[in-house]
Amino acid sequence: MTKISLFEYTGDFAENKDIAKSLRIEIIEHTIKKGGKITIDFNSVTSATQSFIHALISEVIRVFGIDVLDSILFKNCNKQVKTIISIVVEYVQDGIYTDPEE
Repeated sequence: MTKISLFEYTGDFAENKDIAKSLRIEIIEHTIKKGGKITIDFNSVTSATQSFIHALISEVIRVFGIDVLDSILFKNCNKQVKTIISIVVEYVQDGIYTDPEE
């Protein structure tokens, strides 16, 4: 299993969308394409912006479908980070299942 220790890339506040996008493309998407699983470890990360989480995981969910979350473990998330992840997942999931013709 591949592991990303976010603190190493972001410090205690995960806000840089460019870092999130880079992690998504270089590590997350690469791992998922190979059929692997990934742990995103939020240890020592006290806060994250919604735009950071969006850049980190939304495209992965759009491309691979909501079941890709079975291959991603979010570890050591505090309550605020869990809430932001849930908001982003719900937002992306709504977009996946919304018929553009409606």
